[in-house]
Amino acid sequence: MHFSKKCSVFKVVLGALVLVALLQLIYLSFLSKLHGKQQRYRYSELFGRSGKKNVPPEKNSRKERLRYSLSTGGIFDASGQYRVYKNLIKSDFFNNQKPGADASSPHLTLATHTSINNLHHLDSLLERWQNPLSVAIFAHGQDVKFATALVYALSIFCPQIQALVDFHLVCHSGEIANFPEQDREQFAGLEDCDSVFARLEMHRDRYQNYAIGGNGNVSYPNNLLRNVARGGTDANYILVIDIDMVPSADLHQQFLALVTRRKPATDEVFVLPAFEIRHMRKMPATKSELVQLYQVGEVRPFYEELCPRCQAPTNYSQWVNRHSGASGPLDVAYTLSWVDPWEPFYIGSRTVPLYDESFKQYGFNRISQACELHVAGYRFSVLNSAFVVHKGFKVQGDFHSRKDEENRKNRLLFRSFKEGLKTKYPTSPRRC
Repeated sequence: MHFSKKCSVFKVVLGALVLVALLQLIYLSFLSKLHGKQQRYRYSELFGRSGKKNVPPEKNSRKERLRYSLSTGGIFDASGQYRVYKNLIKSDFFNNQKPGADASSPHLTLATHTSINNLHHLDSLLERWQNPLSVAIFAHGQDVKFATALVYALSIFCPQIQALVDFHLVCHSGEIANFPEQDREQFAGLEDCDSVFARLEMHRDRYQNYAIGGNGNVSYPNNLLRNVARGGTDANYILVIDIDMVPSADLHQQFLALVTRRKPATDEVFVLPAFEIRHMRKMPATKSELVQLYQVGEVRPFYEELCPRCQAPTNYSQWVNRHSGASGPLDVAYTLSWVDPWEPFYIGSRTVPLYDESFKQYGFNRISQACELHVAGYRFSVLNSAFVVHKGFKVQGDFHSRKDEENRKNRLLFRSFKEGLKTKYPTSPRRC
């Protein structure tokens, strides 16, 4: 009798365990189907389904625009070393302008460049800028496929990027970008804008600085990328900065108000003093915030440790102590002539001379362009309250091993570049 009761209890417990196991299997099956349905929906967002009612037409048209851009095969740069896919992804900004809007009214675009491992910086840059952006991306090897897939995903899942960002892709001439529909593993787990940037964050440490490729032997064509980003916009004013820099808040609106109020001269560019901020510090939005951080050493002039002479002509003490621009309208604080080796960041018209594309990797790529502006007769007007800030202090140990070798090579190139300017501007009394 006692044994029979134990057996009955055992059967009840066993039955309960079986029931729980069945319920778990049903639940897991339900989750699997739900996940599959979500993934199919995400893929339909990315690739579209012809004939399906639930696919918004703008998603399909975005896909077709990308497919067309890739089908052209891109164009070769002047050297024949690189293939350029201009407007790989095109924003809706100019398409959404109101009918009858004055096409001659001033427009300002921020142009930037990056390798795929730094594209995650686009998130914070766009958060601050919130206006048209032109981004040129360099990709090599398998990163060509990754870059194509991820910028497409950004254009699908990120409304602000759809509205404001134009993407251009540069790779070696022997490499070809393809539509990513056959590489859906690139999109696994991507469900929204945050998840795309999280994927880009995972890619950020694959190589250091300009050390691209297995042995760091792939040259990063920074000046070609700057020109591609510049040429990818119809704006009449352009600010060119690196993607890990951030401009002061409201610069777009303030600058357009300035050039509406005061028509710039054709030979004038507008300099934004450049700073770098200690890692983990919040980016300053206004001059007042920046000056406070500057006074306690949390912000310092850009390249202060590596090349103080490269930014010293900006005259930081005069700019910082000039309080008139802290709360008033954006205006010119003072005007400077270029001196070697100044490499200012500035807003200029689209007619400003392009960057010399023979400069790659580290050294003299921006100095050479500023030098040409000087020889061509430009003057440098420093804005009273606008600025740009680089994320993190630039220190010697953060650079790749070939930096000094590249700098020496580009120094020799710079000498021949300056000789070429004498022929290009034979009547100019200015020299670098």
